[in-house]
Amino acid sequence: LPLLVFLLSSRSDKEEIISGVESKPRSRPYMALLEMVTDEGYVASCGRFLLSQEFVMIAAHCKGRKITVTLGAHDIKQEESTWQKLEVSEQIIHPNYSSFTKLNDMLLKVPAKLTHAIGTISLLTWSTFISPGRMCRAAGWGRTGVMEVVSDTLREVKLRLMDTRACNLYFFYNHNLQICVGNPRKTRSAYKGDSGGPLLCAGVAQHIVSYGLEDAKPLSVFTRISPYVPWINKI
Repeated sequence: LPLLVFLLSSRSDKEEIISGVESKPRSRPYMALLEMVTDEGYVASCGRFLLSQEFVMIAAHCKGRKITVTLGAHDIKQEESTWQKLEVSEQIIHPNYSSFTKLNDMLLKVPAKLTHAIGTISLLTWSTFISPGRMCRAAGWGRTGVMEVVSDTLREVKLRLMDTRACNLYFFYNHNLQICVGNPRKTRSAYKGDSGGPLLCAGVAQHIVSYGLEDAKPLSVFTRISPYVPWINKI
């Protein structure tokens, strides 16, 4: 795997979107701010989204020995009465997760309360391949560029679904379980810390941010959700 590849998570950076716009407050009530202490003792962050009143979904490589989830936030510097800051009670990793290829994901159990500011997201419930060229949306907090400062507010960006051949530079890319995202002629992309966040197509979570290039240029690899829906429903 080329050294240019990185996981879209970070030891110290909040997740962010490159060349995006600020989200309308309360427009994405399923988004959650996650901070974790890894097994090595450093602080990291990942993207995540609320599936139900009890479960948050993230990328499995975002696991840690202690994870805190904040729901109901928009500006992370201004705590509001809408916030729920919860400690994860259980981390459930997909049985086929591979730390080498980063395939498969993970559920976090949290005692969330649904409110006007905190809600769940709909998943794609059938296996389907959307045609390349479709525009979808990802969201996150943090850097606005590789060398830029972090963003306090939730931001989002439109990303194009690409043909599978565009991601042939990634040795372990698997089109049955992953999808290639991001027009290489544009600067828009997900970046460090976004891993585990949702990619919405037509308002439905269909893919999960996984990994990309160190310089934040497209293309990025996202995990398809549909193959894991039976496991999600079982849990």
